[in-house]
Amino acid sequence: MSAVLNADVLNAEKVHGVPRIPLGDKIVEGVDWIIANFGDFLDRVGRNIEDTVNSFTDLLLTPAPLVMVAILALLAWLAKDWKFALGSVVGLVLVIGMDQWENTMATASLVVSATVVALVIGIPIGILAARFGKVSAVVKPVMDFMQTMPALVWLVPVVMLFGAGVHAGLVATVIFALAPGVRFTELGIRQVDAEVVEAGHAFGATPRQILREVQLPLAMPTVMAGVNQVIMLSLSMAVIAGMVGGGGLGGDVVGAIANLEVGLGFEAGLSVVVLAIFLDRITASAGSRRPGHGRLKTLRTKFSKGERQPAAA
Repeated sequence: MSAVLNADVLNAEKVHGVPRIPLGDKIVEGVDWIIANFGDFLDRVGRNIEDTVNSFTDLLLTPAPLVMVAILALLAWLAKDWKFALGSVVGLVLVIGMDQWENTMATASLVVSATVVALVIGIPIGILAARFGKVSAVVKPVMDFMQTMPALVWLVPVVMLFGAGVHAGLVATVIFALAPGVRFTELGIRQVDAEVVEAGHAFGATPRQILREVQLPLAMPTVMAGVNQVIMLSLSMAVIAGMVGGGGLGGDVVGAIANLEVGLGFEAGLSVVVLAIFLDRITASAGSRRPGHGRLKTLRTKFSKGERQPAAA
């Protein structure tokens, strides 16, 4: 009888003839261990994250909506041209008219906060990966894993560790959007012409000086392309984070799906499009300009020439 029971147990532990691998059980045990030992710390971190994001949202909502539209339009003009500025005004006024301004600013706050955190973590890792082959060999499979894992999957462990709310949305967004910052930084530095780097060494520059004054400036267009990708991934994940109480436009999208409100879903989705286009064009314009050659620099040059002309006369 016992032999029969043991055989049943062994058969139950096999899936199509293959022994079952209890990976999920081990992950649950690991998450439970983290919660038991670091639960209070994670709660404090979550509260601080939520307070920071909410404070940034309040800052964006402090000016009147039309005043904020004017500020963003000025930023668009400085970053690119008057056509982009005019298009930004039209899109942002449309967002105000759809009564999605507060949600759009909340989503923008979450996206910008997550982007800053992802870049603060990702760019140094990318620099280390570019300089040390062993670091690159370790980082690449980790980045592959983070990029290919479905976005919704990241919400599960994050909610278990931090609970539902804005802070959970930000943590999941950072994890999901981190990889492009690392990859593009490493790629940009590796693409710098080796002869330029050798010239720096020949003039007695230290490795830190070469990185700061040669490699990073030359790699900046590629790094900014990575920043652009981080922002776009952050925006997509910020909408998904509405499922765990992330708020903003994501909350309206999730609510529209739950209640089958087509109008609300379309308005929230169109607001996401406006915000995505604005952020995409801003970062793309910044990446296409050489350092110190933006529109603001041009205006300063013209103003300085205008001041010097009477003195020369």
